[in-house]
Amino acid sequence: MTPPRERIFNVPGAVLALAALLLVIHLILEYVLSNEQTNELLSLFAFSPLRYAEMVPPGLPAWWGPQLWTFVSYAFFHANFSHLMFNLVWLFAFGPPIARRFGPSRFLVFCAVTAAAGAAAHLVTHLGEFAPMIGASAAISGAMAAAMRFVFQRGGPLGMLGRGEEESYHVPAAPLSTMLRDPRVLAFLAVWFGVNIVFGMGAVAIPGAEGIVAWEAHIGGFLAGLLGFSLFDPAHPAPPPPAEESSPITGDDEPVNRP
Repeated sequence: MTPPRERIFNVPGAVLALAALLLVIHLILEYVLSNEQTNELLSLFAFSPLRYAEMVPPGLPAWWGPQLWTFVSYAFFHANFSHLMFNLVWLFAFGPPIARRFGPSRFLVFCAVTAAAGAAAHLVTHLGEFAPMIGASAAISGAMAAAMRFVFQRGGPLGMLGRGEEESYHVPAAPLSTMLRDPRVLAFLAVWFGVNIVFGMGAVAIPGAEGIVAWEAHIGGFLAGLLGFSLFDPAHPAPPPPAEESSPITGDDEPVNRP
């Protein structure tokens, strides 16, 4: 029997299509549109909390259309190539396991929902401010959080030594109570929140982000991905273990599908 051929790029089509769309949009802004046209486009599709204020300045469309679609549309635009490449690196790192588990349609809807959650967090923390925001970071943060729900599981992607078996992306997800007792997850959470706070305070600059980093949006997308994972997950949750096996996960030899 002839062994199956390995794909050159082991990335799901939905992730490739999303990355290609982000790249095409940025190329159009950089090389096709004038600065004035780009600004007009961003006035319609970038997210700004000022759209929802009582007094909106001229030049910032504030009718119901932009007030709705900018919760998602802002994620398709980036400040420059460095900003775009930074987000694409993380999209290719965390997008594939989520796309394989959810399927293309659920994955794309999940990205839209986590982007909207990021915009909502930005709105709440910047009420009445102009504070324009673009970039896919909130949606990618949501993918990071969703991946945490299953990649650390026994038989999951991190335990397959890079072999990429399809079954590894469909292991039962860890309940939140189990995750929050796993030292690996807690370490990841500490680093992730710490890095975002450092970037948000301006102590370190994100490549390509000359303005203020919308770290609140990152956290909004992350929490939406973490807490809303089960709404998109087609895999069945693991059954609860006996009470005597409810200790925290400490290594690969212990059961991981715990409540």
